[in-house]
Amino acid sequence: MELELFSGAFFSALLAIILIDLVLAGDNALIIGLVARNLPKESQNRVIFWGTFGAIAIRALMAILVVYILAVPGFMLAGGLALVWIARKLLTPQDKEEESHLVKAPAASFAAAVRTIVIADAVMGIDNVLAIGGASHGSILLILIGLAISVPIIVWGSQLVIKLVDRYPSVILIGGAVLCWTAYGMIVREPMLVAWFEAHPAAKLVLAVLAFSIALAPWYAERLSEQMKPLTVLLPAILLWMLGFEVASSVWKVQVDYLMATTQGEYLIEGVRWIGWLPFAALFLWIRERMMLRNVRVARSAQQG
Repeated sequence: MELELFSGAFFSALLAIILIDLVLAGDNALIIGLVARNLPKESQNRVIFWGTFGAIAIRALMAILVVYILAVPGFMLAGGLALVWIARKLLTPQDKEEESHLVKAPAASFAAAVRTIVIADAVMGIDNVLAIGGASHGSILLILIGLAISVPIIVWGSQLVIKLVDRYPSVILIGGAVLCWTAYGMIVREPMLVAWFEAHPAAKLVLAVLAFSIALAPWYAERLSEQMKPLTVLLPAILLWMLGFEVASSVWKVQVDYLMATTQGEYLIEGVRWIGWLPFAALFLWIRERMMLRNVRVARSAQQG
């Protein structure tokens, strides 16, 4: 039901939307600030401006079209996977050559930064527009007013994030965690998968750990010893292995719970599930060690030559 303009209900709904925008603008500010942190100082203000403009424009459009967007099969799943990729990209450390390239080619990095922000805003905007759409009672004017009010919040918040990251680099990890949690929530709410996740509650935990493991791996790898770095590959791989068996059990209608297995075939499948990954892990470690030894020999040959 359309609200009467400037009525008590209108202002009550507007206040609710502003409060929602205050919370949601924090996510936008965090993403914009994290992306802009790698750019030269003179480019950061432009990225904040265009990132904010893109965030507001996308939110306004999606708020109007949200009913049609959510009707697209697999949209929530694709959006969640995209957020995991974006989180990993944000948390991947840049070497000196890349940083030098950013300084020498600010135009290219500016375009990449705006593109990343727009993608993240588009994906994260799904949950946001659902909340705003509910509070607005169908009033497009209320949606647009609420989004416009959030503009200064996003701009100032982005600048604050840049300053915090410069002083406390670990703030980047918070941004990655926010993206990961949003991604997890979107995937488990995908209409095509809701019933499956309800039937396999353990898969939710595996999925959450998997999303965080994949996205945060570059951040942890930078801080792990050389002996521990293989964990950044092995942990997500093992989780995918386990999740794959959960999916296979529902597709092939077989029991993969050892305590509930009733046939020799089910016991065999469960055994493969728990120890079948060991040969692949050993092979990965062997290949990695061989490649490291080869790199050492090449480096020594180059020094002697």
